[in-house]
Amino acid sequence: MFSHVMVGTQNLEQSKKFYDAVLGTLDISAGRIDRHRVFWRSKTGLFGVSIPIDGKPATFANGGTIGFTCTSAEQVHAWHAAGVANGGTSIEDPPGVREGAAGKMVLAYLRDPDGNKICALYRVPAA
Repeated sequence: MFSHVMVGTQNLEQSKKFYDAVLGTLDISAGRIDRHRVFWRSKTGLFGVSIPIDGKPATFANGGTIGFTCTSAEQVHAWHAAGVANGGTSIEDPPGVREGAAGKMVLAYLRDPDGNKICALYRVPAA
């Protein structure tokens, strides 16, 4: 459905360091800088950060969340730990299992250094 997702940043180098660490836990190669942006590519799409081209400050979406798919509960925890170690802020409940209408999931939430809300999600297979 999506070709890419991009969020704004105030500090390209800080965002690159943060997302290289966080996305590295998902086996995504280090981002590539392209002028005022950094891009990370996977088989399923592209994620980017950009200094706003209109010259105004980058802001984050209140109520918005960007979720990254994980292949295991351990990967969710590694993603969260990498984010906190690289300038992210742990938010909401601690990483762990949540159950709801969509089934059992392992979730972790962070705010990146610019305040963007991101999530790691692993869907636990039905028993």
